[in-house]
Amino acid sequence: MSLAELFSVLYGLTILGNVSIIALVGTHPQLHTPMYFFLCNLSFLEIWYTTACIPKAIGVMLGTSQTISFTACKIQLIFSLATGSTECFLLAVMAYDRYLAICYPLRYSTLMNSTFSVQLVLVSWLGGFLAISVLAALVSRLSFCGPNVIDHFLCDIDSWIALSCTDTHLVELVTFLLSIIVVLVSCAITLVSYIYIISTILRIPSAQGRQKAFSTCSAHLAVVTLWYGSLIFLFVKPSKHNSMDLNKTINIFSTVVTPLVNPFIYTLRNKDVKDALAKTFSRM
Repeated sequence: MSLAELFSVLYGLTILGNVSIIALVGTHPQLHTPMYFFLCNLSFLEIWYTTACIPKAIGVMLGTSQTISFTACKIQLIFSLATGSTECFLLAVMAYDRYLAICYPLRYSTLMNSTFSVQLVLVSWLGGFLAISVLAALVSRLSFCGPNVIDHFLCDIDSWIALSCTDTHLVELVTFLLSIIVVLVSCAITLVSYIYIISTILRIPSAQGRQKAFSTCSAHLAVVTLWYGSLIFLFVKPSKHNSMDLNKTINIFSTVVTPLVNPFIYTLRNKDVKDALAKTFSRM
């Protein structure tokens, strides 16, 4: 199997898995809760995040689309960064949701109502796109002297900096600061939430109660570990002049592997989703 065929299969599975989660939640009333509302938004983000990069990469591998216009490259860069930033905020929101559900179970329905959950999602989307708008304005001012050949399968910020013939220190500084704000702050919120979650779970007297509580958040914790691990390596660094081959490998992991495994992690580790899947197959 060629690399293009492998990417095509993985991309198809990613779209199928995330669309299935959205359809499953939409057609089963028992899943109409804030937790699954956030999960649907995560799946929707994963679809667009991987679609911004992978189809063009497949075209490059097949030799049918070896070039990309300056405007299209900039749009791909901005859209992939914006959806990635939105996902960081959304994962922090999902961690906070689990914190409320496990640490304040009797007040959860009051604290996390439908209105508040919609507001949190809107803030995540707006925050992700507004944060990247600053970087987009700076990237648009860069000059390129050629040869404009991207040593990557996507238009990422490292490629733009490597090709620019003007001073890129401001772009690198802003990228680093935005990475601190978006990646590390959202990661810190997630970690603090899980510290409280784990400490609360350990105080549950029954082993069955602890196991049930762990099962509701272990899937999210696995997704968070995969996502933030790759992002911290790629973006939280003061200089962008690093090994492009290593960056490509990590980018493959974040744009192909993580969006693919997320649906399977949630479905295989979540009893409610498995029950909904069983009901769907029994009807069929």
